[in-house]
Amino acid sequence: MDSKANNHQSVPVYIHACAMNSALGNSLQECAQRLILGFSPDMCQESGWLNEGISLVGKVKSQLPEIDSTLEYHNSRNNRLALSALLQIKPQIEQAIHQYGADRIAVIVATSTSGIADGEAALAVKQQTGQFPDGYHYQQQELGDFGEFIADYFQINGPVYTISTACSSSGRVFLSAKRLLKAGIVDAVLVGGADSLCKLTLNGFHGLEALSDELCNPFSENRKGINIGEAAAFMLLSLHKNNTGVALLGAGDSSDAHHISAPHPEGVGAIVAMQKALNDAQLAPQQIGYINAHGTATKLNDLMEAKAIYALFGDTVPVSSTKPLTGHALGTASILEASICYLLLDKKLDLPVQINDGNYDPTLPAICFVKGKQKLQKAAVISNSFAFGGNNVSLIFGYADE
Repeated sequence: MDSKANNHQSVPVYIHACAMNSALGNSLQECAQRLILGFSPDMCQESGWLNEGISLVGKVKSQLPEIDSTLEYHNSRNNRLALSALLQIKPQIEQAIHQYGADRIAVIVATSTSGIADGEAALAVKQQTGQFPDGYHYQQQELGDFGEFIADYFQINGPVYTISTACSSSGRVFLSAKRLLKAGIVDAVLVGGADSLCKLTLNGFHGLEALSDELCNPFSENRKGINIGEAAAFMLLSLHKNNTGVALLGAGDSSDAHHISAPHPEGVGAIVAMQKALNDAQLAPQQIGYINAHGTATKLNDLMEAKAIYALFGDTVPVSSTKPLTGHALGTASILEASICYLLLDKKLDLPVQINDGNYDPTLPAICFVKGKQKLQKAAVISNSFAFGGNNVSLIFGYADE
């Protein structure tokens, strides 16, 4: 792989394990199969989430593991969802602990909802009976409980923290992990995210008129909003080479603070984040083979992102949003889509086709959407996550040894 001239050395962060559970599937194998099919049956319409009406959500339907009674104070659906993914890579995590020591591993994770759904259920009981149910404690829905649960479960003693910057949360875990690794503070970092469905989030987006009751329609002129999805995804990172060469090559962020909920109309912050990621990876735009778009299917986000992508990449790099297969997983969206990128690279899958009604918005810049069977032609891909408040993250994954 040719390198773009830069004034610092690009440092790949190798991915030693990856796991996820979402509407796309409850294992890497199932996720890969559904990516190939371009269909997820777990994107479904349900009532009961909104104060009125139905919503189409991405739901995890697999049975979740129980949390041992010794960790009862961490017991929430969000943590059980997280555990369902963590158990997929438990041997690799335990091997890292054995190799490096429990104090040389960090846990850096992200969430938006944490255990809010459990809090909603507990509050309903309190309204009926006058007291919270047995076993409920406010700690279960605190954002920081997520990271503490993982550290307690695996008895990891290194740095532990939970990031929450809306939809870019689990993108930021990679920037934090890279800093810790480069500084020599730890030898490995377990990064991840978990977000479970809850009424608070669904009604909040419904109040913003940003929620669709049909399958989301990214970049279509008929797009009408997002689908919320629940998910958990994790990666084990280190600077030591793995067997596949698949690594985080670069990461970039920005905070344009244009508006509390609307993106900058010209994509200023998005452009900055993508350019910083390219600079960090020492890559030129023409060396990127695929862009996993944030692609929420809202009017403003899709327009902004298309402008930003066109400004940097023109109409030559294949683009698609995978949110019709997963829903928007909130704070977990970034690492969920990073895991999809990992699958593309590790399993050498065809690029995900852009799922929508086929009526591409003619007012959008003419970026290059994936419309049919297409192989990755370059050794690197970029994944975007753009959040409320203009908090933006772009991540570049690829083969570090090419």
